[in-house]
Amino acid sequence: MVNRRQFLGTSAAALAWSRLPGYAAELLDAKKRVGLIGTGWYGKCDLFRLIQVAPVEVVSLCDVDKRMLTAAAEQVAARQASRKTPRTYGDYRQMLREKDLDVVLIATPDHWHALPMIAAVEAGADVYVQKPTAVDVVESQAMLAAARKHGRVVQVGTQRRSTPHLIEARDTILKEGRLGKIAFVDVYCYYHMRARESPPDTAPPDYLDYEMWTGPAPMRPYNSLVHPRSWRAFMEYGNGIVGDMCVHMLDMVRWMLDLGWPKSVSSSGGILVDKQSKANITDTQTATFDFDDLKIVWNHRTWGRSPDPDYPWGATFYGDKGTLRASVMGYDFAPEGGGAAIHKDVTYELEQYPEDKTEKDLEKHVAPAIRVHMKDLLTAIARRGRPVADIEQGHISSASCILANLSMRLGRTLVWNADKGEVVGDPEANALLRRPYRAPWIHPDPTTV
Repeated sequence: MVNRRQFLGTSAAALAWSRLPGYAAELLDAKKRVGLIGTGWYGKCDLFRLIQVAPVEVVSLCDVDKRMLTAAAEQVAARQASRKTPRTYGDYRQMLREKDLDVVLIATPDHWHALPMIAAVEAGADVYVQKPTAVDVVESQAMLAAARKHGRVVQVGTQRRSTPHLIEARDTILKEGRLGKIAFVDVYCYYHMRARESPPDTAPPDYLDYEMWTGPAPMRPYNSLVHPRSWRAFMEYGNGIVGDMCVHMLDMVRWMLDLGWPKSVSSSGGILVDKQSKANITDTQTATFDFDDLKIVWNHRTWGRSPDPDYPWGATFYGDKGTLRASVMGYDFAPEGGGAAIHKDVTYELEQYPEDKTEKDLEKHVAPAIRVHMKDLLTAIARRGRPVADIEQGHISSASCILANLSMRLGRTLVWNADKGEVVGDPEANALLRRPYRAPWIHPDPTTV
């Protein structure tokens, strides 16, 4: 017998599917068993959006932070229709050993994306993995190879591809040729998001398995900047602001303009202003992604003003017939030589999904895009097709950003051979495509996964 709460939950999911045409009605026929690895900020954001749009059962949660894990289990029990409390694990390998999950969500720090994702597809699950795909190029290549070998659907969390107003801008402005010839796209982030503090190193808290948290990354003394969330301040765990923010905008531009790999990547920058913090990511960086007669140029500064206060993080497409500015908050189209300009703001869905109003730390303006991204993932699973942010697309965008950091490190332009997956004529650069792993963890190899 179906109780009232289960009926209402299923009915709400059915209504959610009906809001956007083109999604698979057959998804409501089978309840997916879901596990989440990484129960922090974005792990819960992703999981709760999935619960909102499909009748899934969250059966497993994994995190190396016991407090975070316990809190997440309680929240999931309150949010899912069954009211069941998920099983909890401190090691993703134990969770995946059960082999009873249909879908695995991965929202760990970046250095922990590759190994769990590969293990999940080996265990027979389809996967949603947060961006960037990996911290080095070979990791990302191995993730793609594993997904294809095991025939699993893998969606990457580059949800600009599922942002309703950006889909509208692509379809009604770019695809209709209203910008004319586009030869330059400016992508940028001017958020003051780089950690500025320099707290002392301490012993890790007793609720955190810091050995497991560090995993294959270099072992640093524990610092309160590292966990939670501020790990992005350290290159040991990610790829700086280029890997965190540029990957979104580069991927958005590639999707909107139907681009593949850049022919070459160059970058320069460094820590030019804030030399006091423990953070070792750049506070200033420029990167150029060369697509022959189209140049995409990235800039970030974690200090000073944004050139355009309305677009502190976004992309500006320059065409000979018009200009398009696009971001998570909306878009603006301005035609050359007069004509009607177009402005569109992001659409919130707070009345349709009232949980969004009170959910802690939720980016309310991004929630609709995550929901569409989850629907797209489940449609691809039902039809055994490729999602909009398929692992190959995530790999291209992520690896391109990693190459930008390597270019800055080496001080030269890197010419990329996409067929061979290597830098042309540069053994030193190719040696850096694979980061050393800390024992006993073994770096995945795309030829053997």
